[in-house]
Amino acid sequence: MIPVDTCEPFFEYMRKYVKLDADTMDLIAAHTGEVTFPPKHIILHEGSKCDKVHFVVSGTARSYYTDFSGKTITWSFLFNNETSISKNLFAVDYPAFLTDKLSTVAIETCGELKALTFSKTQVTYLIENSFTYERWMRKLNESAFLHTNDRAFTLLTMTATDRYQKLLKDEPHLLQMFSNYYIASYLGIAPQSLSRIRSQH
Repeated sequence: MIPVDTCEPFFEYMRKYVKLDADTMDLIAAHTGEVTFPPKHIILHEGSKCDKVHFVVSGTARSYYTDFSGKTITWSFLFNNETSISKNLFAVDYPAFLTDKLSTVAIETCGELKALTFSKTQVTYLIENSFTYERWMRKLNESAFLHTNDRAFTLLTMTATDRYQKLLKDEPHLLQMFSNYYIASYLGIAPQSLSRIRSQH
């Protein structure tokens, strides 16, 4: 168990979807932990079991996968600030977490990262013993599905230039937060291609 106040960043996010009472917050605090990862630390390896979910409190990380040609693609950026949405806040391979299959992505910290961590056992317990938490999880699942669908649609159907323009429209803050190398990887292009596209806009 960790102090309830330590969970406040997580509660703040939950309040966007559900109302929280003292009993619910006490229950959650009793079934979570706190962890700090150093820079360039691999939180999750591709092909490993994903039995924890980390809610980012501070710091940055990225999730990535290796495509059929051996190229590394950044799937998402992880951080917690005023621009964050659900896809930025949770360091987890969610399909692997839900299905007990091996992870298809890796997660690496870009700097020191502090997080609240929930094991699969803890998440299951909270779902079964808190209606509020279970209701929040349903809403979170809906949000996760929409973000995953949008990300896959972007990579599969848009040109590199269109992907960059979508980034400028939807997530311009990423350009100040992460290196050109990571941004290019997120767009699925080489850094040189990103430089060329940026020079045209």
